[in-house]
Amino acid sequence: MKKTCCSGLTDSTLFARRQLLRAGGLSLFGLGLPKLLESAAAQQSQDTSFGRAKSCILLFMWGGPAHQDTWDLKPDAPVEVRGEFNPISTRVPGIQICEHFPEISKRVHELAIVRSMTHTDVNHTSGTHFMLTGEPPPPITDVRVQWPHVGSVLAGLGRGSGALPPFVSMRPELENDVPRFVEQSQGQFAGWLGGVYDPLTIDHDPNRDDYHVADLALQPEISVRRLLARNELRASLNQQLAQHVTSFDAHDANRRRAIGLLTSAAEQRGAFDLDEEPKATRERYGLNPHGQSVLQARRLVERGVPLVTIFWPSDGIKNVSVYWDTHSRNFIDLKQRLMPVADQAFSALLDDLSQRGMLDETLVVWTGEFGRTPKVGQRNSDAGAGKDGRDHWPGCYTSVLAGGGVRGGTVYGKSDRQAAFPASDPVAPRDLIATVYHALGVPAGQTLNDTSGRPHFVRPGTAIRDLLT
Repeated sequence: MKKTCCSGLTDSTLFARRQLLRAGGLSLFGLGLPKLLESAAAQQSQDTSFGRAKSCILLFMWGGPAHQDTWDLKPDAPVEVRGEFNPISTRVPGIQICEHFPEISKRVHELAIVRSMTHTDVNHTSGTHFMLTGEPPPPITDVRVQWPHVGSVLAGLGRGSGALPPFVSMRPELENDVPRFVEQSQGQFAGWLGGVYDPLTIDHDPNRDDYHVADLALQPEISVRRLLARNELRASLNQQLAQHVTSFDAHDANRRRAIGLLTSAAEQRGAFDLDEEPKATRERYGLNPHGQSVLQARRLVERGVPLVTIFWPSDGIKNVSVYWDTHSRNFIDLKQRLMPVADQAFSALLDDLSQRGMLDETLVVWTGEFGRTPKVGQRNSDAGAGKDGRDHWPGCYTSVLAGGGVRGGTVYGKSDRQAAFPASDPVAPRDLIATVYHALGVPAGQTLNDTSGRPHFVRPGTAIRDLLT
């Protein structure tokens, strides 16, 4: 259970601040915070896996995939636990996954499968905060109180090169009448780092012929030269205004970022032009919103974008599961609509990155916000479950990593006989995210200031050494 004090700070935030105060106190003995952080960074820089990844693609299966029907099958359990699917052998002896991941099964030698993920939040919107930030959601839903997404932290550290944004979020919005709950999910943005480090959010469907990125579109009557001229005039006025007003720094930074994105649209429009890809490549990823989003992510990291998050879209079909939220039709929808698309896109991405020599420097993470109930039809949230469905279950679930310094062909942790709770090596989201930070070269002692100038440790968890090379 997450504890809070009267100020609304979580235990992790209080811990981080206490550690900073403690580190500050060391200066009395000649060892200040800068020296302490420098020492920690030096130790990690000697690690061959530290900083191996230059970028990260986060495949977020929003809704909560049923771990016991995908990565962690229990063929010897009672039928109400094991469900309808069978495990199949993979390229790695001793590791089995679901029969409906046939392509991924051939590439398990590149994967680290973590079967002992666990936290306590059964709600989609707040539970997502765990897996995007590593931290529990704050008691206040204000986006500027939330912990920053990994991509926002990388942006705050100045990662990325060129004119493209350092953090992009793909959330394809399709033509349907299904509520867009993904928009309400916590942890998607920069939180206390400030809006300047929010992602470039792309809601347009990349599988459509008219796919475009609205934020990068200039009006037809405005040329890049004219835009830059306007920008110079605005900068001159802002310089004069700055002599009298001191509170517009974040607004001005956002404006400069917008100008940079717009001017780069003419120079790097190809980053978002999927038609530049061979037809066979597009088909390999899958001619659907998720597959083309994953292809878009590869094109972005190839051009220096440090992090791209891809949220699973809702296809808007009535009377079926929304996202991976299989409260009913669990086995039908997994088999027919969800797993085939995920299998195709994930395997295509691994192959593509490998063939381009990018896999060793690109970390790929496949996860949801939690798993599903051990028993079919079991109720664990207000949403409940039908006789052929599974309800929300954060007590145990699976996350998968590949590339970027990750030790492939491994399984870490173990669930119990019903896939209900970790039987060994439980992994909290903060430790998985700390592993992601380690692979991306963010040291354990790294701090960033919030919008009030107060420092915070950005990764209070501990990297899982057994997942790294």
